[in-house]
Amino acid sequence: MTIRVYNTLTGTKEPFEPADRDDVKMYVCGPTVYALSHIGHARSAVAFDVIFRYLRYRGYGVTYTRNYTDIDDKIINRARELRTDWRALAEENIRAFDEDMAALGVELPTIRPRATESIKTIIATIETLIDKGYAYAAGGDVFYSVRRFQSYGALSGKRIDELEAGARIEVDERKKDPLDFALWKASKPDEPAWESPWGPGRPGWHIECSAMCLEHLGEQIDIHGGGKDLVFPHHENEIAQSEAATGRSPFARYWLHNGFVNIESEKMSKSLGNILNIRDALREHSGEALRLFLLSSHYRSPIDYSAETLREAEAKLERFYTTMERLARECPQAVDAPVDDDVAALRLKPLEDAMDDDFNTAAAIGRIFEAVAVMNRMLDGARGGRLPAEESAALALVRTVIARFAPVLGVFTRTPEEYRAERRAKAAVDAAEIERLIAERAEARRRKDFKRADAIRDELAAMGVTLKDTPTGTTWST
Repeated sequence: MTIRVYNTLTGTKEPFEPADRDDVKMYVCGPTVYALSHIGHARSAVAFDVIFRYLRYRGYGVTYTRNYTDIDDKIINRARELRTDWRALAEENIRAFDEDMAALGVELPTIRPRATESIKTIIATIETLIDKGYAYAAGGDVFYSVRRFQSYGALSGKRIDELEAGARIEVDERKKDPLDFALWKASKPDEPAWESPWGPGRPGWHIECSAMCLEHLGEQIDIHGGGKDLVFPHHENEIAQSEAATGRSPFARYWLHNGFVNIESEKMSKSLGNILNIRDALREHSGEALRLFLLSSHYRSPIDYSAETLREAEAKLERFYTTMERLARECPQAVDAPVDDDVAALRLKPLEDAMDDDFNTAAAIGRIFEAVAVMNRMLDGARGGRLPAEESAALALVRTVIARFAPVLGVFTRTPEEYRAERRAKAAVDAAEIERLIAERAEARRRKDFKRADAIRDELAAMGVTLKDTPTGTTWST
C-alpha cells in the first residue's frame, strides 16, 4: 500500500510521491532557543521523529533537517532580562533541548543547522529578492512585498483583503504596505549584528528557514513540517520567499502540521501561565511514558496533557512489559524461537496499514495492544503451565512482529529488566526528593514560616503525596 499523507497545502490526503525515493528531503522547524523547550516542542519533535523512522523502515532514504533558531528578538530580549550574552543563552538552551530530545528517544536529524551559520545564504537570498522586485530596502531594513507574490495565502487559506482588514499588523512607516514583513532588521545599539549591503543588522525570522532549506536541501523539498501555529505567517512567508527567490514551485510538495498540546483541557499559553517544560514533565514521568502519550493520538489532532492521560500511558507501559515478563517466565521457548519471515511480514501488515494512513500512530499502538491481549489470553489458557507447540509458535510470532515494529514508534523497545530498573531508580529518586521536601517543610515550621510550609505541602500534594503530621514526625503516602 502507498503511504498517504495529509497535505495542508491542498487540504487532502495524497499519495506520497517524493522526487527521489532514495533521498527524501524533509525540513522541520525546530525551537527558538530563548528558553527551555516545552511539551509542544516535544509533540512536534516526536511526531516527525516517527515519520523519519517510518520512511526509512519503508525503504526510503531520508535527509532530515531540523533547525535551531539561535538569533531572534525573543533571544535578544531574554538575554537582556537575564543580563547574559545572547550566544551563551542560545547555546545553553540548545544543549538543554538536545538533552530533552535524548530523554524522549528522539533520534538526531541528519542535519541540525543554526540560523547564525547561514548568514551568507540569508543575505544572498535577500539580494536575489530585491533584484527580482519582491523586496525593498528602507533605512537599513529590508521588507518583503507581500502583494507582489500572487499566490500568497495558498497554504493558510487567507486572502490579502482579509489580512488587511482583520490582522494585527505591526505599524512601521517605512513599509510600502502594512502587510509587508521584515527580511533584514537594522541592529540597534548593543544588539548582535552582521555586516550586509544594507548596513549592520540581523535576519528576520522567516527568511532564516528559507535560507537553511536552500543551503542544506536545495530549491525544492519533499516534506516541510512543524506545528499548526506555524502555518501562518511563518510557513506562508517561507513559501513566498523561497518560490520568489528560486522561481521554482512548489517549494515543498507536502506540508505536514502537528496539533496543539492542551494542558488540563486548556490551550497552553503564557497568558494562562500553564507552559509545561519538557524537563519538568520528565521529573514526574519517564521519557518512554511521555513519548507513548504523545503518540497515542494522531499527530494532527490536539492532545490533552493531564495527570490522568499520563497515568494511562504509564499503565499501558506496565501492561506491555508485564506481558513480556510473563512470556519469558511461562513460555521461554517462545522468546528466541525462529519465525518465518514471510509470515512475520504478513502479520506486520496491519501495523504498516495504520502508518501508511498518514502516519496513524494511535491506530498502530492500538493494534499492538490487541496483540498483547491475545498473548495474555493464550498464556491464561496454558494447560499445566505448558503450551502446545503451535501456540508457542504463535506467541513467538507475535513477539517478533512487535519487536520488529517497535523501533518505528520508539517505544516498547526495552527489555522488561531495563524497564524495571528504570522504575526502581525513579522511585528511589522520587522518595529522596519527597524526604528532602518534608525536611525543608519541618524546618520552615520550626522557623514559623508557615507560608513556605504550606507551599511545600501543596507542592507535594501536586506530586500525589499525602502528608500526615504525628507527634513523632511526618509520614507520607502516595
